[in-house]
Amino acid sequence: MLRRLFSATLACLAVCSSADARSVIAHFMAQNSYSYSVSDWTNDMKTAQSIGIEGFALNVAVDDYETSRINDAYTAAEALGFKLLYSFDMSYSWSQDAIVSLVAAHHSSQSTYLWNNQVLVSTYSGENNGDSFWAGVKSALSSQGITISLAPAFTSYRDPSAADGMFSSFPSIDGFFNWWSWPADNGEKLTTDTDVAYQDALKSAGRTGPYIMSVSPWQFKNLGDPNNWVELSDDLWNYRWQQALQVEPDIVEIATWNDYAESHYIGDINPNVDLGTQAPNYVNGFVHSPWRIAAQYYISYYKNNAAPSVDKDQVVFWYRAHPKGVSCSTGTRPRNADYPADAVFAMAILKDSATISLDIGSNHAEFNAQAGVTMGSVAFPSEDDQIPYIQIIRNGAKVADGYGSVHVTNACSYYNFNPWVGSISE
Repeated sequence: MLRRLFSATLACLAVCSSADARSVIAHFMAQNSYSYSVSDWTNDMKTAQSIGIEGFALNVAVDDYETSRINDAYTAAEALGFKLLYSFDMSYSWSQDAIVSLVAAHHSSQSTYLWNNQVLVSTYSGENNGDSFWAGVKSALSSQGITISLAPAFTSYRDPSAADGMFSSFPSIDGFFNWWSWPADNGEKLTTDTDVAYQDALKSAGRTGPYIMSVSPWQFKNLGDPNNWVELSDDLWNYRWQQALQVEPDIVEIATWNDYAESHYIGDINPNVDLGTQAPNYVNGFVHSPWRIAAQYYISYYKNNAAPSVDKDQVVFWYRAHPKGVSCSTGTRPRNADYPADAVFAMAILKDSATISLDIGSNHAEFNAQAGVTMGSVAFPSEDDQIPYIQIIRNGAKVADGYGSVHVTNACSYYNFNPWVGSISE
């Protein structure tokens, strides 16, 4: 009897471990890989791995140059032990045959992300294709000996009350990816109501795929009507991670690594990427890489279900370059522009308690930060053309200090609600 139990335990470990281990991936816009070589992929993957990200969900829009670049991505990933999965962007036209062909091409790669030993496949949208479309994709892959776990982001499903009905309407899906990681065009903080409802509905429906929860730092886009909006994101990068700790999804998907146009990139800005004609007005010079400092802390927290030890005092801070009420000479004032606060936001990640001092112009604020993570802010001043100054003070002594690199000014050539992100450390 004991031998049978031991054998069964080993079997479960072999099959179930991928479902039990918490995982963090990042949404990667393959559309932005046109100029990529293997070395570009390698650099991004190494940077992601360094903070605990295990893979990229490749947002694929069309079966053209992206297919070739994804071949390069697999070359880089296989050398690094990095994972990849497809996230088919169904706002474009995809045939079943094209999806089947791409999934089959790399299904046996050691870098293909597996869920319960099945190839994990996700989407952006796709509910309008109907369940028969997805059932056909799974059947065609099955005929080739390939079993997938389908966890789509059906983006029209945000209402918690629609969760059970969605799973009833789509018997072919195995899991679910809640794309919505921002408030819904309002001035209120995002809640976990959608996450909990769809996570519970997935379990109640007896599905075996993962519940994937999106975590994102920001949302702003200004490419002209109707693609111009901002969502309230002032302290989203902190509280959304805390929500992930509460919800305990199977997978956290960071949105995104490199969607520059929507301002939620945490990867470095690759100078070889063609940003088009309008996005450079609010992306160039607005680095987000220090947000990865916060991500590394919370990724460890989520994976290990315990706050990580902090061995270096740091503050990550971010702010917009213009007050929200100024008139800019070009671009379009975004939808929801009144919601963000005119302030510098600071996330302290400390090994012991300290005072965080924030100054910009004549405005001063300070807050007592405990070991771990604490948030604070200081409002924009009345004076024009000012730059923030941040200090960590412990027992009356300055531990670290530094300035921002972008001035807050009323001189505005393009409506830009994308923040500049900086950091200081001891």
